[in-house]
Amino acid sequence: MNSKWRSARVKIVYSSLRKLIPFGNRVLVKRFEAVAKTASGIYLPDAESKQQNEGQVVAVGPGARSSDGSLIPAQSAVGDKVLLPEYGGSSVKLGDEELYLFRDEDILGKLE
Repeated sequence: MNSKWRSARVKIVYSSLRKLIPFGNRVLVKRFEAVAKTASGIYLPDAESKQQNEGQVVAVGPGARSSDGSLIPAQSAVGDKVLLPEYGGSSVKLGDEELYLFRDEDILGKLE
């Protein structure tokens, strides 16, 4: 294979991984890292540090459609810090990042 074509193909693959725009009323969220140390300085073993239920919205779909076809915009916006359900969401691996897709109505709330 010609190196010129291989280089172009690699660029296309990497550019497609840079941004994901969710469809419908879905929201792409990056979960915050679990804290491995308590406030008093005690380190927690891996089994004790469970997945965080807080994250930041990375991308938002256009919204849901009502029965008459009108667009209902998502309640979440890019940059919002949100409270997530303990279970749910679809894991998406983009490059070396692990992100999660949730339906907008599954997000529990916005954190101030």
